[in-house]
Amino acid sequence: MANSAGNSQRVFKTAWFAKAAAKALIADDELCTAIQQVMLGQCDDLGGEVYKKRLGRNLFRSIVVAKGGSYWVYQFLFAKQDRSNIDNDELAEFRRTAKAYGALSERRIAELIVNRQWTEICNEDEG
Repeated sequence: MANSAGNSQRVFKTAWFAKAAAKALIADDELCTAIQQVMLGQCDDLGGEVYKKRLGRNLFRSIVVAKGGSYWVYQFLFAKQDRSNIDNDELAEFRRTAKAYGALSERRIAELIVNRQWTEICNEDEG
């Protein structure tokens, strides 16, 4: 998954998202496939580098935040049967989160991984 500049596309899930995805039986390979679809525009672009993508045979919706196309973070998951969408306040918060993630250094990202706040689930540099 490389962008036009040739940089790697890294994909992470937050600790909260990891628990929610496990409960929903959504595997990492499905998440990696879904991110490839997001990169192709097969998602709802909510603006401010926030995207909504269907998962789990269309039973769930995920919220993904991006950092300039160089990495993607699965942030939130909800069942379609439980709610139809996120509200405007939540969207504003996800946009703030995307902006904050954009300011993270590689060192801070490494710390998030070591502290198990983020899990890297697909990175083309790792094969």
